Amino acid sequence: MIKLVNALKAWKTPSFESVLKDEIQNIDVMLLPLQEGLSLSSHVSGSDISAVILKVTETPGFIRAKTGIFYAGINAGSCCADDPTPLCEQTEYCEVQFDIDKTTAETTVTLLKD
Repeated sequence: MIKLVNALKAWKTPSFESVLKDEIQNIDVMLLPLQEGLSLSSHVSGSDISAVILKVTETPGFIRAKTGIFYAGINAGSCCADDPTPLCEQTEYCEVQFDIDKTTAETTVTLLKD
């Protein structure tokens, strides 16, 4: 479960977006829907991610942040000893929505499809 406690505490302050960005970039990538967002590779590499806050809105119960995520993916080879396929990272991008509960900071993440 993701809890963005610091972002909730910073809500309605000038530092909100930078705090949110920092918290997102420190989430375990396995908790994000990055695998489903791949378009150029076959597996998420596990490298660091970079977040861009695109839009923030508020509902009575949630803070909703549309966010762009830059991350790396790889195309895994056949795992044969003589496989010539190098494991080089490919930059990937997807957009996700973070819904932060305004009372608990529990956060759901949804991949946004085009």
